[in-house]
Amino acid sequence: MALISVAQALEHVLAHAVPLPADEVPLAQADGRVLAYGLKALRTQPPADVSAMDGYAVRSADVANAPVRLKIIGEVPAGRPFTAKIGDGEAARIFTGGFVPEGADVVVVQELTKRDGDWVEVQKSTVKGRNVRPQGLDFRAGDALLAAGHRLTARDLALAAGMNHPLVPVYRQPKIALFATGDELVPPGTEPGPGQIVYSNGFALAALARAEGAEVTDLGVVRDTLQATVTAIRDARGLAADILVTTGGASVGDYDLVQKAFAAEGMELSFWKIAMRPGRPLMHGRLGGMHVLGLPGNPVSSYVCAFLFLVPLIRRMSGRDDLAPPVESAVLGIDLPANDERADYLRARLKVGSDGLVATPFPAQDSSMMVPLANADCLVIREPYAPAAKAGSACAIVKFER
Repeated sequence: MALISVAQALEHVLAHAVPLPADEVPLAQADGRVLAYGLKALRTQPPADVSAMDGYAVRSADVANAPVRLKIIGEVPAGRPFTAKIGDGEAARIFTGGFVPEGADVVVVQELTKRDGDWVEVQKSTVKGRNVRPQGLDFRAGDALLAAGHRLTARDLALAAGMNHPLVPVYRQPKIALFATGDELVPPGTEPGPGQIVYSNGFALAALARAEGAEVTDLGVVRDTLQATVTAIRDARGLAADILVTTGGASVGDYDLVQKAFAAEGMELSFWKIAMRPGRPLMHGRLGGMHVLGLPGNPVSSYVCAFLFLVPLIRRMSGRDDLAPPVESAVLGIDLPANDERADYLRARLKVGSDGLVATPFPAQDSSMMVPLANADCLVIREPYAPAAKAGSACAIVKFER
């Protein structure tokens, strides 16, 4: 199978991806989720005219020629409506959030008053409507306030609660199954024996997927046998995973059995090799309704491919429309040689210079090196056959989120 471009690969990955069915979830679980249906207000806010200040509810006609003395006939705390009507020459002590009594049309702030027992002297006139939040100031029952496709923020959750929605309809979060292959892999905390290495990819991939809202089940490390790999694939299907992510074993060696195992299970392969560095042996296909991403085993290749392909897939299935990380502009901090037939994604540091953002790729870009990946702020994108570039020349970057 011929190498395909990064753009073509992303098209394949997203071609059959659609938002998952909707779930109704409590507001406390809805942060960052995408609304499957629009929400209308179930109530009016405020439900009646309420006081915006502590003071006295009065008739504006009575205080038009202040100073004036008014008879206090009661008080109106928030949450305890006042049943009497404010008449000529009368006032009610009122607190912020209290429902303005019938007959009153203004609240005089307490700083403009002087109380004397059951009487209050209003020392300065206040115009009609001042310090009163009218009924429906914020919204009215039936107002469409949150649209389908909107990704909920903390502020939106407050609004939905105020609209009286304890549950919200959001697209279901993708379920991801993850496993690695390799007899050489041992867990962190183990003293590696001859030929063994400490397994690291799964921790980064699971964290990346969870940060995007996915539910992740890590199936661990699978031995380098066809049967063990097939069993792991069947375990993922048994979990009803929406996406199966594998790492390692996707190349062409005698012990690279992932593609063979998927073929034995009837996977529909869409591509296997990509014109990209790091990440040439990236595999994608579908096994029934389950999307499959076979990531390379080298740590940098695995993470960069997940960042560029798994993240957009999760977002699409979660109902989001901001799929791929945005490409931004910067200037190079060092000279770069001409590129070959593969697109390069170079790990780089970012700083702010006099000409804006300066991206400086690390001198060593080997796909096994985790230190530059951990220290990188972004990826510098070099298109296939890009000519040599001098420091200070324009470049394209995608930032890693912190």
